[in-house]
Amino acid sequence: MPLYEYYCPDCGQKFEILSKADRSSEKVPCSSCGAEAERVFSTFASFSRDASGATRTLGTSCSGCSSTNCQSCGR
Repeated sequence: MPLYEYYCPDCGQKFEILSKADRSSEKVPCSSCGAEAERVFSTFASFSRDASGATRTLGTSCSGCSSTNCQSCGR
């Protein structure tokens, strides 16, 4: 079952809900104030090690950094 992230524009609360994929488009009340919350895209990072053992990101770069190697930006 996927974990979806939501944001409430009324009170600014961010929260997660574990829900079936076929119910992802249903309206969700804010866990704090009860107003209708908006589903937001989740961000995540994936890492891999190369033959030398150095860590590198997979896919896009991390958190706005333009490098493809997190060792160069200290992450």
